[in-house]
Amino acid sequence: MNRKILIMGLPGAGKTTLSRALRPLLGAVAFNADDARANISKDLGFSHEDRIEQARRMGWMCDRVVEAGGTAIADFVCPTPETRAAFGDSFVIWVDRIQRGRFEDTNRLFVPPERYDLRIDAEGDAEHWAKCALSVLRPGLDPSRPAALFLFGCRRSWMDELPIVESRLRRGDHAYIAFLEDHGESGDFEQSQGSARRAVANALEAYTERVHVMAIPPVSRVYVDRHAEHLLYGLEFEHMRSGEAEAL
Repeated sequence: MNRKILIMGLPGAGKTTLSRALRPLLGAVAFNADDARANISKDLGFSHEDRIEQARRMGWMCDRVVEAGGTAIADFVCPTPETRAAFGDSFVIWVDRIQRGRFEDTNRLFVPPERYDLRIDAEGDAEHWAKCALSVLRPGLDPSRPAALFLFGCRRSWMDELPIVESRLRRGDHAYIAFLEDHGESGDFEQSQGSARRAVANALEAYTERVHVMAIPPVSRVYVDRHAEHLLYGLEFEHMRSGEAEAL
């Protein structure tokens, strides 16, 4: 799966709405061009040259997330072949729901893409298209299949426990892997969980479509409501000990 995703189209087409719907399905980091311009691209205007530079910066940020083992979504107009080339190789979703946007200079500049991976027309809401994108990006994801959740510490010997993960994957299950950071450990959380993500991606490459990695920052308490208790009732809980499962 290409973990660098570009959601492009005219202003007002629904790019950001789609990004917000798709992000939690992929556990992705999302970048919005307006937010980027307000924080890291204040020096840029809207000339074609500045738009190319904006696309390069958006692509650079996404590349850093992908290098850390994550999935990145960028939503912005990206109006020309040159801006798309500056953004870099990606899974392209073209939101083609309107004929003209609210900015006339952008309308004049916009060139419909010749290459895209998913084209969104006027039918369907954001949730529908997010699920469509998910089915293309992760064709192996089947919510009806069993799934197992694994909790690992970023700096613990979790690599020793990967045979348990693989055993579930060989059965056809999905594996959701969450990395927890300990309060007592020093170092940068993002860096440590990024290293863990890369290691998992390399070790379980054969099962990429059924492995879903997430990160959980330091927590001091876990609260479970009654509905969650109901959902958890009857699940099998196991301790992991050097590649062997010990039933609680």
